[in-house]
Amino acid sequence: MAATNIKPANLRQLSQKEELFTPGHRLCPGCAEGTVVRQVLKATDYPIVVANATGCLEVTSSLYPFSNWRVPWLHSAFENTAASIGGVEAAYKSLRKQGKIPDEEIRFLAFGGDGGTYDIGLQALSGALERGHRFVYVCLDNGAYMNTGIQRSGATPFGAWTTTSPAGKAMAGKSQRRKDLTAIVAAHGIPYVAQASPSHWRDLITKAQKAFEANGPAFINVITPCVPGWGIGANQTIEMARQAVETCYWPLYEIEDGKLRVTVKPREKKPVTDWLKGQVRFRHLFVPGNEWMLEQIQADIDARWEDLLKRSEG
Repeated sequence: MAATNIKPANLRQLSQKEELFTPGHRLCPGCAEGTVVRQVLKATDYPIVVANATGCLEVTSSLYPFSNWRVPWLHSAFENTAASIGGVEAAYKSLRKQGKIPDEEIRFLAFGGDGGTYDIGLQALSGALERGHRFVYVCLDNGAYMNTGIQRSGATPFGAWTTTSPAGKAMAGKSQRRKDLTAIVAAHGIPYVAQASPSHWRDLITKAQKAFEANGPAFINVITPCVPGWGIGANQTIEMARQAVETCYWPLYEIEDGKLRVTVKPREKKPVTDWLKGQVRFRHLFVPGNEWMLEQIQADIDARWEDLLKRSEG
């Protein structure tokens, strides 16, 4: 069962909590990953153990002999973060049952990028969800394999430029639609699934609180703008995340015990071009002859949004 009666996050209380992810990391200026991590870690008062897949967050926060983590932290391979945190959770349950460790509540948390979650980590994630380990998995979705050179992933949007889906005479960016990972995870029937954005911090932290209290696996997919990969300014990450929500490219919703609820409904649903035109990776879509691509992107977003509204119970 998912958690109930979670009160919305309170800014004053959150500001007084200890920072478990410290300043001084090597993330790019403006990177949204550090913001997301800080928000998630503030969502619970329980002791936390973190597993971190290879990727931008891992390499920039753990350069020996330094660490930005004030919690027990495990670096796993690109593809097996969910299996690693599932193993830690299973060991904790066994040792606690045997009386070999104190009888205290601990929460288990995993961070993975979209490459290590949508693609090469999907098998490990699916297996851990099916086994029912009690952990929270947060996908930092920046839409490509950014750490290794901005290659396309299953999360890369249709039409986006990457180094392996370049825009030119032969092709106009990625020719496939992005994978709907949130729906795939929800199909596992786990207690809690959500999409969130760092631009809507109260919504994200409240969802993280619910995830930590869920009696079983929980998953949060968070849009995480990438400055070099998206071709945006270091001061634009939160605005890009907000526009993704306002255009409904990245709808904010949750699924608790199978019941879907849209948590943020834009006052005015804006055209997706408002979001696309601010990113270098989409600039070729505005070249004459590519109008059909913009129309397809908008049509896909409209259809998805209408479907979510019909299914929403709140």
